[in-house]
Amino acid sequence: MSVTRDDVAYIAALSRLQFSDEEMATMTTELNSILHYVEKLNEIDTDGVEPLSSIHDQMNVLRDDVEKDSIATALALQNAPDRQDRFFKVPKVIG
Repeated sequence: MSVTRDDVAYIAALSRLQFSDEEMATMTTELNSILHYVEKLNEIDTDGVEPLSSIHDQMNVLRDDVEKDSIATALALQNAPDRQDRFFKVPKVIG
């Protein structure tokens, strides 16, 4: 399978992209190169090879979820540069 200049123009229109003639030629060459590489990958014999979700045999090591008391508000706010009641006071970031 190969990509033509018309294919690139069609894909560009779908993507709402505009290419110059030089860029169109470059994109056509690059897409054909990618498809050629994928065709080579399809030639590889993968019979008997199980699909992988990861290359590592590691498993997630999870700890039990244990409920704990939260930090006291006064303790959390003791080093705050500015506060209002029981809240951190920060500069306005949304106009």
